[in-house]
Amino acid sequence: MQKRDRLRIWTEQGNVTISQLFFSHYKAINVKDEEAILLLHLFAYGEAGNHFPTPQNLVDRTHFNENKVVTILQRLVQKGLIQIEQHKDPNGVLYEYYAFNHLWELLVDCVEQQENSMQDEQVRVQEGEIYKLFEQEFGRLLSPMEYETIGMWFDQDQHSASLIRLALKEAVLSQKLSLRYIDRILFEWKKKNIKTVEAAENQTAQFRQHIPAQKSAEPQSGSAKVPFYNWLEERE
Repeated sequence: MQKRDRLRIWTEQGNVTISQLFFSHYKAINVKDEEAILLLHLFAYGEAGNHFPTPQNLVDRTHFNENKVVTILQRLVQKGLIQIEQHKDPNGVLYEYYAFNHLWELLVDCVEQQENSMQDEQVRVQEGEIYKLFEQEFGRLLSPMEYETIGMWFDQDQHSASLIRLALKEAVLSQKLSLRYIDRILFEWKKKNIKTVEAAENQTAQFRQHIPAQKSAEPQSGSAKVPFYNWLEERE
């Protein structure tokens, strides 16, 4: 999706207005306060139908003198935050207007970076919870080697926290609580291009439908048998 298309969708859906977006992020894209004031007036003139206000128009709305307005406009053009473009009206008359294409791209980039940063933080939190969950199930602190193994599942194999959590659950149900067993589960899922919890659960359910009764895990007192699949015996 093009950045301008994404900005258009945001505004059309009412999720954000140009002024909100600009006010929230203009500092992050290195726009000075006096430049921001002038840009906001340019936006306002454009919304009112005047797409190429004169320096005097801007003087009338600010405390800047004409020299100051011209200097700021020149700086905005040099930074690429505004462009002076030409277009023909329906009568073929050529006219100039201020365009803000690069400015919109910078703002969208800023929002996307913010969203990505939030997503990265969520992933870090979820990964941290996985290490804690393993320690809870193992009933002890993980060794440095075990931390490294789990880290490789995230970094090298690109398994999600939810998929690793499911592999741990499968190992617990199978009463084979070891990293080697869990690693084999994840290896088989990756080999079969299983990337979601739903797909993994579906495959596990199919396995259990064809498991002989003698391979069922011994039940705890008062509990039903839970059939398991021995992932260490997986073959083509």
